[in-house]
Amino acid sequence: MRGKRINVLIADDHALIREGIKQILELEEDIYVVGQANNGEEAFELAEKLDPDIILLDINMPKTNGIEALRRFKDMGIKSKVIILTIHEDREYVLKTIKLGANGYMLKDSSANSLIEGIRRVAKGENYIQSSVADLVSASSDHTSVDKSIEQINSLTNREYEVLILIAEGLNNKDIAERLYISEKTVKNHVSNIFKKLDLNDRVQAAIFAYKNNIKKL
Repeated sequence: MRGKRINVLIADDHALIREGIKQILELEEDIYVVGQANNGEEAFELAEKLDPDIILLDINMPKTNGIEALRRFKDMGIKSKVIILTIHEDREYVLKTIKLGANGYMLKDSSANSLIEGIRRVAKGENYIQSSVADLVSASSDHTSVDKSIEQINSLTNREYEVLILIAEGLNNKDIAERLYISEKTVKNHVSNIFKKLDLNDRVQAAIFAYKNNIKKL
């Protein structure tokens, strides 16, 4: 047993897909599907009622689509973490959902192991972006944005650069503190400085920035 059970709500308008995901997830001892929604409105109602740890959210759904549902989750203070699970391999969708507060983005052609890994990492407070999606986001940049990114990266201290690498690896503040032998409070200060210097709002955006700019260990 891996510890605390992870309660998952699946929101997708295709019953066969929902049931297939449910069967995959419930083979794992630590993951339990608490509910299924076939549209955005139902997803919101069940999220309020069931308070799941993770919501797997499709984008194309009737009544209220996944993007509007995500916006509503955040506006209404729903605490569940959200992983977008979709067919859309589209840069604009990725950036929009991340800006709205999604904790992960995965494609429906992901392997079962990738889906399970994503759920577990997001449940632990990390962010999870499928590697092919991260590659998509980093595929195009104009010279102005590249110059700005170089300037922003150069503004980071060596320690902040190290912390950014670990954020991109999906580590939370506690794990980063242990890896770098510093206090968790110090890590929080570094993360705050990174967000300010790179003009970012959250860890998912920081991970995207790192992927996009090919930031690696020195």
